[in-house]
Amino acid sequence: MLVEVAKGLALPFIGTSLGAACVFFMKSKMNRAVQRMLTGFAAGVMVAASIWSLLIPAMEQSEGMGIFAFVPAAAGFWIGIFFLLMLDHLIPHLHMNSKDAEGPKSKVGKTTMLVLAVALHNIPEGMAVGVVYAGLLAGNAQITVLGAMALSIGIAIQNFPEGAIVSMPLRAEGMKKPKAFLCGVLSGVVEPIGAVLTILAAGAIEKALPYLLAFAAGAMMYVVVEELIPEMSEGEHSDIGTIFFAIGFTVMMSLDVALG
Repeated sequence: MLVEVAKGLALPFIGTSLGAACVFFMKSKMNRAVQRMLTGFAAGVMVAASIWSLLIPAMEQSEGMGIFAFVPAAAGFWIGIFFLLMLDHLIPHLHMNSKDAEGPKSKVGKTTMLVLAVALHNIPEGMAVGVVYAGLLAGNAQITVLGAMALSIGIAIQNFPEGAIVSMPLRAEGMKKPKAFLCGVLSGVVEPIGAVLTILAAGAIEKALPYLLAFAAGAMMYVVVEELIPEMSEGEHSDIGTIFFAIGFTVMMSLDVALG
């Protein structure tokens, strides 16, 4: 079982690293349409994962509460939203195609703030994977090995474009390829760390698992609505981001239903 958990926690980080490696064999500047496609795809995967892998299992595990089975999911969801809102205001970060940094004023360099922005995205993803594997380790009947792996695979798939979205623009600004690749990789380091910490926390408060599942869903939905959807839609009107959002949603939904 521990081997399966290790694989599940490593997959999302591998996805980010492979995406960052695009800097070695793609053009130095990422096409705006491609960036929209990748961002839309990532957003679609995260929304589907939030619903099928996190919120629905949270409610299924609260069935004993009858008509109030939605309460842990709703409460955890909002706590996740406010947690990411808090981090958004406490951590200085800079989004792609943005000139103004968010969060507190800081003398941190532009490159560091770009990495912090994507790392902020990756925190809830790491937590999502961690809480699902925590349920698996606890012997939760609603969580299977294949279901947990489906979430890891889905997050890894959507992390591929995220890794590229970090490394490619940095290369376009003149950064050397190895350093741009390293920045992309570093943006994904928070995922396995967050996953391990979540597993440890969930193990200590097993009864709170439905809340933790919904917490991760709320955190991911915050990232999607506050950052990814605006990024895939900004600038000249285009439907490409929306189309790839639907593709990402379908891929993650299919993975979860087929393997879960």
